[in-house]
Amino acid sequence: MDKHKMVYREEAFELLVDLETALLELEESPEDEELIGRVFRSLHTIKGSGAMFGYDDVAAFAHEIEAVFERVRDGKLPVTKELVNLSLSACDLTRKMVAEEKLDTTHAAEMMGRFREMLPDRPAGDKPEAAAALRAFQLATYRIRFHPHAELFATGANPALIVSEVRAMGDCEVVAHIADVPPLDRLDPEACYLRWDLVLRTDRGENAIEDAFIFVADSCDLDIQAMDAGAGPEGEPADFRRIGDILLERGDITPDALDEALSAQARERFQDRGAEKRISDIGAAASIRVPADKLDTLVNLVGELVTVQANLTRKGRMSDDPELLAISEEVERLITSLRENTMSLRMLPIGSTFQKFRRLVRDLGEELGKEAVMTTAGADTELDKTVIDQLNDPLVHIIRNEIDHGIEAPHVREALGKPRQGTIHMSAEHSGAKVLIRISGDGAGLDTDAIRAKAVERNLIPADMELDEDELHQLIFSAGFSTAARVTDVSGRGVGMDVVNRRIEALHGNVEIASRRGAGTTITLSLPLTLAIIDGLLVRIGATHFVIPLSAVEECLEMTREEADRCRDRGMMRYRERMVIYQSLRTFFNIDGDPPAIERVVVSDIGGEKIGFGLDQVIGHHQTVIKPLGRIYRDIEGVSGATILGDGSVSLIMDVHRIFQAMEGNSQ
Repeated sequence: MDKHKMVYREEAFELLVDLETALLELEESPEDEELIGRVFRSLHTIKGSGAMFGYDDVAAFAHEIEAVFERVRDGKLPVTKELVNLSLSACDLTRKMVAEEKLDTTHAAEMMGRFREMLPDRPAGDKPEAAAALRAFQLATYRIRFHPHAELFATGANPALIVSEVRAMGDCEVVAHIADVPPLDRLDPEACYLRWDLVLRTDRGENAIEDAFIFVADSCDLDIQAMDAGAGPEGEPADFRRIGDILLERGDITPDALDEALSAQARERFQDRGAEKRISDIGAAASIRVPADKLDTLVNLVGELVTVQANLTRKGRMSDDPELLAISEEVERLITSLRENTMSLRMLPIGSTFQKFRRLVRDLGEELGKEAVMTTAGADTELDKTVIDQLNDPLVHIIRNEIDHGIEAPHVREALGKPRQGTIHMSAEHSGAKVLIRISGDGAGLDTDAIRAKAVERNLIPADMELDEDELHQLIFSAGFSTAARVTDVSGRGVGMDVVNRRIEALHGNVEIASRRGAGTTITLSLPLTLAIIDGLLVRIGATHFVIPLSAVEECLEMTREEADRCRDRGMMRYRERMVIYQSLRTFFNIDGDPPAIERVVVSDIGGEKIGFGLDQVIGHHQTVIKPLGRIYRDIEGVSGATILGDGSVSLIMDVHRIFQAMEGNSQ
């Protein structure tokens, strides 16, 4: 796919998200002219740019919807629930078109027909049959250049069979090029000299074509291009050359000039996207689009620099050379600044993630016969893209559970004196080096009696075991746990909250539940700002170094050997005039050797519980580049990753939450 089409696809997906959001808001405020204009502009941009970049099916379909909303904008059609429902379904279909997925053409034709029915006064000449209008959705034309390498036969492949497979996908014209075949006396019977050009008209899509060549991909030069103009009239050959190709062929324009002209045209098409994407009068972009993998590479390189800088700083301190020490301090300052700026590039506002779930709340409420609306706060709170990308599944499970189990049916809510419409509220805020995401529902709250009964039934707890409310709430995170009376498409299989807990723990975060019977439930996700580079506290136990995330450190203390031994025996220590849990990390990790005369204690706050971790030495602050553990070490309790120290040695990164969970498990 050429780079201009890639730009269109990225922009189109963003436009569709904005369009969906505007439609959901329009359903609540059907007279809002600004929202109507926003819907119309999004459709107009999708249509115009789709035609420019060869997505004629998208352009044709968007034109039908745009025509309807033009009447809405002119006050000739009202915004109804039916129109919003149909338009949201059209968003889903358009998303598939842009992604070039295989479509259910019958469904697409019916949808286009429903939009056309809303325009009874449309001129007769502008009413082709829906099936004919959807021809572009079913078929696309591709130009395929297949040039096998000479050694192709050595792989056991037969290019003639591959060409035959492609021909079977639709209407296909094949041209075999034999110019490279040498005279008989110089011909190598084990070498392939032929190449083919194919023009294929098919509804199978580009992925299916690529699959035909999958086993010879490394033994050929392959170029598959989707043609902008499609085929000519049926039964007649098409002219596939674009104006740019003709100008290049005649020598009237250079390839660089053509690229620049296309890019300028693309910028002009997308200029209505909003202030954040506008192009300045002098032609410079206010912002640029960078692939995520390039940002990941940059972060990795900065991580390597952090490790090198730590080594330089160590050498500078060991050498007693003032000049080298000054250089290392300057390098440290610059790399710290580079690190902060680089990490900020991956920070995205979480609002776009929140908006995706408005549609889920609406559709799921209708499916379950409930009325629900979503509200948000803190949408501008920024979080690392890698964290945001992994939040989708946990948030989906939380919202589905809240609507299914929490939000009551409208008549039940009215009988309880509540509004018919339930509310799901999502908020985000920074808390130190963490981001707190809260999902609240004003439904029935957790039924602790049902939770307890199900836990006893599944032998998770003894029938006579006394648990407080918070402990009962934690049982819903057990694998396979569900209080649903029957299995539905939404719930009942017991995979929801278990998935939430595991996914959030994998992100080095934790989940907290607060619920009040009859008043609702709030689930709080506590997540680190980033997973790439963190500030840590470097500590030592015996000859082994560990890094404790600085966000988990509340205070560092000292105690004598006698005090430490007493605390270890009791599992408790005195901290600020009260008793808190104590855990010797030497004991936890089974590290041999004699403990020091003076033990250091790092105090952490885990879910409101203070815990003291005993260790040998606190070395100091350390910028930590997180490296994943190998498969062999992934199941080690209390460790979430590793980092490389300045001297090249490896230090493990502690996961204090998992250490605490392991302690609780051992005490039961």
